[in-house]
Amino acid sequence: MSVRCKFKVDSIETTMSSTAKRDADGKLVKDERGNYIYEPCEMATVKLSPVYANNDPSHENSKFWSATPSGQFHMGTVNKAAVAQLELGKEYYIDITPAT
Repeated sequence: MSVRCKFKVDSIETTMSSTAKRDADGKLVKDERGNYIYEPCEMATVKLSPVYANNDPSHENSKFWSATPSGQFHMGTVNKAAVAQLELGKEYYIDITPAT
């Protein structure tokens, strides 16, 4: 069972954050006391809202809007490749499927 949502990207904001340092093999790096080492990085916060109806009752956006007229989806990520695939103002599907 899953639910499909249709959202539009309203904003993409970049802030400074930190992420765990990894070595060349992808393993987490620890200091001499055994604590993980963190380094600064950019984090993108992507904010999305449901699509709006467009005065065509048979259009997908109108159908979705009539069932979900409000909502928010915020995602913070340090994955630059993921953010590069998103465009401001563009519509995307968000699928909600139970995790196993």
